Amino acid sequence: MNRLFALGLMALTAVPMAARAELTARSNYVLRCTGCHGIEGMGTAEGGVPPFPGSVGHIASIDAGRDYMMHVPGVIASSLSDAEIAAVMNYVMATFDTTDAPEFTTQEVTRRRALPMTDIVVARRAVVQELETKGISIADYPWP
Repeated sequence: MNRLFALGLMALTAVPMAARAELTARSNYVLRCTGCHGIEGMGTAEGGVPPFPGSVGHIASIDAGRDYMMHVPGVIASSLSDAEIAAVMNYVMATFDTTDAPEFTTQEVTRRRALPMTDIVVARRAVVQELETKGISIADYPWP
C-alpha cells in the first residue's frame, strides 16, 4: 500500500515539476527582463531597447550574436545562474522568435559570458553588419 501511495505521489508531482521549469523561465523573464523589454518583448525606443520580434532569432543565429546576447547588461550583470540564463534565453526564443536558432545550453552560456567584451554597442554593430551581409535586417538600435 505504501509503495502504491509513493508511486501515485511521484506521478502527481512529475507533471508539475516539468511545468515548474517553464514557469521559472517565464517568471525570471517577467521579473528580470520586462523592465526594459516589456512583457510583449517590444522594448522601448526611448529606453534604447529594440524589440525582440523579428530580431532576436536572427541575432541568435550567428556566433557573434550569441556572444552579444550573453553580454547585454541585463544578462552579464544578472544574479541568475548560467542554467537559469539559458532557460530564460530559450523562453525568449520560444516566445519571440520565428527562426530555427539553436537553443542555449548552460555550458554555452558559461563559455560565452566568460569571453571579454569591452563595448556592447560596437559588438551590436558588428552583429548587424554581419546579418546585413546575409540580407537580414533587424530592429534599429538607437545607441550612437
